[in-house]
Amino acid sequence: DLARDLKTAQESLAAAGAVRLAFGELQNLLWQVDTFGFHLAELEIRQHSTVHEGALTELRAGGRRSELTREVLDTMRVVASLQDRFGPDSCRRYVVSFTRGARDVAAVYELARATSMGKIPVLDVIPLFETLDDLAHATQVMDDVLRLEPVRRRLVANDRQVEVMLGYSDSAKEAGPLSATLALHDAQAALTTWARKNRVRLTLFHGRGGALGRGGGPANRAVRAQAPGSLAGRFKVTEQGEVIFARYGNRAIARRHLEQVTSAVLETSAPRGSARDPARDFRALAAMIDRPARDAYRALVDAPGFEKWFLDVSPIEELGRLRIASRPSRRSGGRRLEDLRAIPWVFAWSQMRLNLPGWYGMGSGLSAGPLDDLRRAYAEWPLFNAMLDNAEMSLAKTDRRIAERYLALGERSDLTAKVLGEYDLTKEWVLAVTGHRRLLEDRRVLSWAIELRNPYVDALSHLQLRALRAMRNSRTSRADLARAERVFQLTVNGIAAGLQNTG
Repeated sequence: DLARDLKTAQESLAAAGAVRLAFGELQNLLWQVDTFGFHLAELEIRQHSTVHEGALTELRAGGRRSELTREVLDTMRVVASLQDRFGPDSCRRYVVSFTRGARDVAAVYELARATSMGKIPVLDVIPLFETLDDLAHATQVMDDVLRLEPVRRRLVANDRQVEVMLGYSDSAKEAGPLSATLALHDAQAALTTWARKNRVRLTLFHGRGGALGRGGGPANRAVRAQAPGSLAGRFKVTEQGEVIFARYGNRAIARRHLEQVTSAVLETSAPRGSARDPARDFRALAAMIDRPARDAYRALVDAPGFEKWFLDVSPIEELGRLRIASRPSRRSGGRRLEDLRAIPWVFAWSQMRLNLPGWYGMGSGLSAGPLDDLRRAYAEWPLFNAMLDNAEMSLAKTDRRIAERYLALGERSDLTAKVLGEYDLTKEWVLAVTGHRRLLEDRRVLSWAIELRNPYVDALSHLQLRALRAMRNSRTSRADLARAERVFQLTVNGIAAGLQNTG
């Protein structure tokens, strides 16, 4: 209605001879209405599938409700209240983390019905596939999702629009960067084919983090590396943490970034006739390097005593006590590696100057493939090219000498040797495949920036190591402990700023 009224005003102004006014500021307002409607930003809810499962179990039992269940029910009531006041588009998307099956989507609709006071809120429930197994079975799950009655009603109302979220962080934490990258690409290609078959308008929501170990890196190159047909003019991605300030803190940089992403989306979405996915030409190579890379990564994280060793060599526990995160560092308060969220996992490795989640396992994977085939893939396959360039950047931000001092805190020479050996192997093969004589040889500005910042970051790393030893020493006095904690917090901020990398 607003757009129609503005159009009427525009036509009236133009007829009266005020052409500049009609097609100047008024036209800009019309474009904004067409783009954003009444809501510049829509709120979205996200909750773990097991929380919904527990809430439904308690509701059906009719007994005492836990704090988590009360929170879920209160959230549903807030969604209904927002929609009643501002309209359905103000808050209708509900992301379900760790979706395993259609039952996880159905649970949200059941909870919405249970809390409604006669009026059920409008919901578009978005499954989030995060593990390699869930990514591999995404299309089967979506087949079942389309059979749900609430979903069928929404398809009629929203012109058959469906949104699916893909998790970059936890898939990389589970299988390493190489295997996760390949699995995510395969899932995108499969979902694109599935959407075409079911005649739905699919939007893939990329849950990428700012750090390279969580799917970060240059966004425009990531767009061009997507599976053909997976964009279709629609690209949705998370922007969080330091990425928001780095990309949008300066008006000129923000405009440049948005132009780069927009041009990449338009270019990738343009009709190309029978667009062929370059991945098809390298399927055999991908299979050849995938398993060794994943095996190397799992051999590290599944090694006996790894969890305790990680606590000793990294500042993960100390980071968890700082008030710098929006969520606890661990899910459900567990102590296993699986309970640790991906953000603190990546952040801890970056503070150690190792950036392990961004490259570990790649050396073992690349060394299993023919060098000539790897070089051809680097030249012709955008996904492989972007993956190796991101790994090269992670390696360039790694300081082997300082990392050794952190690793020495764990007193496990076998695990230290495993990590450093994989680092050396990965660096050797990344340079061999890219044809570079040194890391970031073709990105001189970035290379110089890292070299310029490193001496200052090195000093902070040494101070952090000293603070960690003091904080972990039971004989440290209360006054010295307070000073050590303050030094630690300052070095965390300084190292993150110097490396341009958090979680």
